[in-house]
Amino acid sequence: MDLPVLPPVPPMLAKAVTRIPPGLHYEAKWDGFRAIVFRDGDEVEIGSRTGKPLNRYFPEVVEAVRAELPERCVVDGEIVIAHDGRLHFEELLERIHPAASRVRTLAERTPASFVAFDLLALGGDSYLERPLRERREALVAALAGARAPVHLAPATTDPAVAAQWFGQFEGAGLDGVVAKQLDQPYQPGARAMYKIKHSRTADCVLAGYREHKSGPVVGSLLLGLYDEAGQLQHVGVCASFTMARRAELVEELAELRLPEGAEHPWMAWQDEAAQAAARLPGGQSRWTGGKDLSWVPLRPERVCEVGYDHMEGTRFRHTTQFKRWRPDRAPESCGYQQLEEPVGYDLAELLGPTVS
Repeated sequence: MDLPVLPPVPPMLAKAVTRIPPGLHYEAKWDGFRAIVFRDGDEVEIGSRTGKPLNRYFPEVVEAVRAELPERCVVDGEIVIAHDGRLHFEELLERIHPAASRVRTLAERTPASFVAFDLLALGGDSYLERPLRERREALVAALAGARAPVHLAPATTDPAVAAQWFGQFEGAGLDGVVAKQLDQPYQPGARAMYKIKHSRTADCVLAGYREHKSGPVVGSLLLGLYDEAGQLQHVGVCASFTMARRAELVEELAELRLPEGAEHPWMAWQDEAAQAAARLPGGQSRWTGGKDLSWVPLRPERVCEVGYDHMEGTRFRHTTQFKRWRPDRAPESCGYQQLEEPVGYDLAELLGPTVS
């Protein structure tokens, strides 16, 4: 591969802010796999955020890059799976599979798309030192003839439009808005952009915890919500405690610990079939490999309020933030009905009818 910018390149990152800053360049925040695509003729490498190639997991994207991107280029973007009018992050996770046959099957069943939003190199020229306004103009021109599943990310410099996107796009599975400075060069690995994400709270049932990798202190709290059938569903975790607080939580939650073999709504976690059906805690995943995910079951009697950004299906998309204990709430009252439901938005209006 003979390009002015060679892999691996860490992508430019964003720092969180609470409001949309004025006077910048705005794009949707895509909920997918960040990817920097390197193409030199038939040679293609799709670099992940960690620098590891993603080619084997997304063969259809490799073929789309060869067909739709300039012959020699380096493009920053996001791999997404979109159908039925919205993004589906969980289907991306299914691609990280050791069996090539399984990956091929999924690529045919739920093909991925590539959404391009920055240009790092074109032909024999590096664009890293050029301001975003020049990179954007060159990217728009380079992708003028591109067809699905390669898309150019919509962008605006109007903060009112960005605010409208922030309110609308969540209904299509997007993750908020990103703001960038127009006169800024591309800064690999630096948090030189801004991300504005939704912030909400929910009251959840505490049903267990995992120990921290450093020892017998709390690593993360396991959270549940009751569904319409009255079943306690595992919806995510709460973490990011200080080490002192992790030790305090062990003592604080000791009275709720269940003896081995005692009844618990999630005791089926040891069964692989149950894991696949209900996504219970304690099982291995393709992301964690052989990491120990054993957990301490607790009597589901305590409620905590947590902060979250958005849901992915029936679970919190990201790790939640602990707010406070809610002794005034009965665990049985903590259900999905309390969660704010974003207004639906058809992703085809953003990327075109090919994603519907």
